[in-house]
Amino acid sequence: MLLAAHILIVYRETEVPMPKYVIEREVPGAGSLTPEQLKSISQTSCSVLSKLGCEIQWIQSFVTGDKIYCIYRSSNERLIKEHAQLGGFPANIIAEVSTTIDPTTAER
Repeated sequence: MLLAAHILIVYRETEVPMPKYVIEREVPGAGSLTPEQLKSISQTSCSVLSKLGCEIQWIQSFVTGDKIYCIYRSSNERLIKEHAQLGGFPANIIAEVSTTIDPTTAER
């Protein structure tokens, strides 16, 4: 359910925001992957996500030299680990986001 730009899960008629996670994936040479390789990785990820259901969502990823940093919403860390295992992706570090800041934080 989408409400006010937050992803929510309904637990026994109570809406609870899904936690956001940052996943660090060590992928040697990630920054040199071709568009076709990135497309294939993305397709694999989306295929696995569709099997896992609505309690996990890939938001976006940032590709660097030897790592990929992924932003996910998930009801729990276990689903992120399961996604990585089923997709054949590393998930070297999984960190739950406690809060976010941006330039507007300085103005509040």
